[in-house]
Amino acid sequence: MSRPGRDDDPDRLYTLTGGRSRAETDAFDLVTLVVSECEPATGMQSEHVRILRLCEHPTAVVEVAAHLNLPVSIVKILLSDLLALGRITARHPRMTAGAAQLPDTDLLEQVLVGLRNL
Repeated sequence: MSRPGRDDDPDRLYTLTGGRSRAETDAFDLVTLVVSECEPATGMQSEHVRILRLCEHPTAVVEVAAHLNLPVSIVKILLSDLLALGRITARHPRMTAGAAQLPDTDLLEQVLVGLRNL
């Protein structure tokens, strides 16, 4: 059984990424959610068009790679291109606005001690 991207022609992958082997940003991991911010433009690379259409709703990087049948490393490079152009936004599920508003752990410990003393 072969894994997605393992049997791809190396020349094709080289062409897709313009010869790059790494994404220019560390903004993406497997569960980073990607959302399209615009419609595909004429003349765009076909994989970029597919990503924009696929990510009309939040989609994880690993799902994008599976749908495109490409290695995650290649998809991260393509996503970093789109992110640099402002065509997508990326957000890690743990980095929500609600998480930034959680109370301080010291305060929570004080509340716990107070409850135990009751």
